[in-house]
Amino acid sequence: MTNATPTFTIAIAGFGWWGRHIANRLQGHPWLRVAGIVEPVTESHAGIRELGLTAWTELESACALEEVDAVILTTPNTLHEAQIAQVAAAGKHVFCEKPLGLSADSARRSVAACETAGVQLGIGHERRFEPAMLALRKAIDGGELGTIMHAEAAFSHDKLIGVPANDWRTKKDISPAAGMTAMGIHLSDLMISFFGPVETLHAFTANRSLGWETGDVVTVQLKFEAGMTATFSAVLHTPHFIRMHVFGTDKWVEVLNDSHPDTPDGIVRVLTAKSGQPVEQAEYDWEDAVTHNLEAFAHAAAGRAPYPFTNAEMVHNIEVLEAIARSAETGQSVSLSDI
Repeated sequence: MTNATPTFTIAIAGFGWWGRHIANRLQGHPWLRVAGIVEPVTESHAGIRELGLTAWTELESACALEEVDAVILTTPNTLHEAQIAQVAAAGKHVFCEKPLGLSADSARRSVAACETAGVQLGIGHERRFEPAMLALRKAIDGGELGTIMHAEAAFSHDKLIGVPANDWRTKKDISPAAGMTAMGIHLSDLMISFFGPVETLHAFTANRSLGWETGDVVTVQLKFEAGMTATFSAVLHTPHFIRMHVFGTDKWVEVLNDSHPDTPDGIVRVLTAKSGQPVEQAEYDWEDAVTHNLEAFAHAAAGRAPYPFTNAEMVHNIEVLEAIARSAETGQSVSLSDI
């Protein structure tokens, strides 16, 4: 699309770390315009106005404006379902930062609310838009790896270790299974996009250093309906480490990210190997996958292109999240047919 793309006006709900990040990232965008930010904590309104944006205390104020095409939710996890329903009922498209919900039934209700209202639902899984992940998806779909055998992934960092001990991110009922809702859910989304639905899984959490109620380590083993297996982990207190490794009978591919999706620096290294041949390395520059996702959402909302997430995939990722939380609590494997 060119700069002639019609303006798409957005309101953001929530002016925490990620709401502020999105507002800053969209400053100066040629056709995505942020009208203002909903933030009930009025002490934060000065920071919103410093960005040249309107500050509202109530979501209703943004939803009532005809100029607003969509609302981006960067609010605590427990608010997502009610706010999605509210925004959809107002006839606005809605983009929800992950997770879409904390239970499969909640995610299903949110999808149904958007379908009933005829509005586009977007989801904050920007990693699908990274160039290396797009290339890996193309290679998998094209059969370049042969039969997919197994995958391994990690998404770990220490960005959140300074949050207060009573912050919602530390609570099991709001952020279940340690780093799942912060990082791990991006990995399950990628694997669903690569391999399809999960059949069964077993998860473990641990509390090694932060003392958070939800824990600070999660590791998950999965088997997919298509037959391949996978494992992934998220660690909340360790230096940055992001990895995706897919093993096929003909080739394996490993993707290593130097930086977090919110940090515009570093490179992405892609290693590939075939039997009897030297390992090859390619590099991709960091790209703004967050904005790419928001652009794709806006194009879909305007009817210009399909959104590269299906509603079924969005719901299934929350089914996986619920199964992980249940498995971590019970110590037992969980079949996704039971969710």
